[in-house]
Amino acid sequence: MNEVVGRDDLLLLTLDTLRHDVAVELAAAGRLPNLTAHLPGGRWEKRHAPGNFTYASHQAMFAGFLPTPAAPGPHPRLFAARFAGSETTADGTFVFENPDLVSALAAHGYRTVCIGGVGFFNKQGALGDVLPGYFQESHWEPEFSVASPTSFEAQVAQAEKTVSELPPEQRLFLFLNASALHQPNWFHLPGATREAGDSLLTHAAALEYIDRHVGRLFGAMSSRRRCFAIVCSDHGTAYGDDGHTGHRLGHESVWTVPYGHFFLEPPA
Repeated sequence: MNEVVGRDDLLLLTLDTLRHDVAVELAAAGRLPNLTAHLPGGRWEKRHAPGNFTYASHQAMFAGFLPTPAAPGPHPRLFAARFAGSETTADGTFVFENPDLVSALAAHGYRTVCIGGVGFFNKQGALGDVLPGYFQESHWEPEFSVASPTSFEAQVAQAEKTVSELPPEQRLFLFLNASALHQPNWFHLPGATREAGDSLLTHAAALEYIDRHVGRLFGAMSSRRRCFAIVCSDHGTAYGDDGHTGHRLGHESVWTVPYGHFFLEPPA
C-alpha cells in the first residue's frame, strides 16, 4: 500500500448491512456480473466486521481497521495508525501518524470526499455530522437515503460529478456508503409490498440493483488513472435468524460480511 498511496486513486464502497451469505449466493448464481467481474476469482472473501452497526464499524474502518479475514490470524492490514505493539502492521502496510486514515490521505495530497447514505451520514444533526466530518468534502441528499428506491443511482451520479470537477492531477479518495440494502428494501423486488415488508429476497434484490449501476461508479473512478477499490459490508443484518431481526447485535448474520479489494484499470 505504500506504493499505491500517492500513485493511485482510492475508493472505499461500503454496502451497508449486506449479509455474507446473500452476497455469496448471488455471486455463485451469476446474479452480480459487474461486481464479480472485479472480485478476485469472482468470489467474495469471508470476513468479520469491525462493528455490528454502521457508526461503530465506520469509526473502526476510518481508523484503518477494515473487516478481518475469517480465519486465524494475525492478518496484516492495508492501513494502520502508528502505535507500539501492533501485531497487524507489516512491511506492506501504509502506516500513518494521523488519528484516522482520511486525514492521513489528505496529508498525502488526496482530495477526500464522502457520499453518504444511511442516517449516520445525513448531516442533519450533531451525530450525523461526525462521520462526514472526517472528509474535506461531503454530500448527502434525501435521494441518497434508505427511503429512496433510486438511492444508489443518485449516489453514483454525485460520484461522477465529483470526479469530473477535479483537476486531472488531483488524487482522490472517494468513500461511498450505499444505503440501498438497508431496511426498507422491499421496493427493490418487483411485486413486493410495504405491508409484506423486507426479507432475504428483497435484500438480494437490493444487491442486484446495486450491481446494475456499480459499473458507472467503477468507470468514473478509473477514468483518470488506476484506482484501488475496496468493496465490503460494514455489518450484516438479521431477518428472523434464531429470532433476531436487524443489527447492533452479536449474531453470525451480523458479524460475517463479504469483502473484496482490487485495482480498477484506466481505459487503454
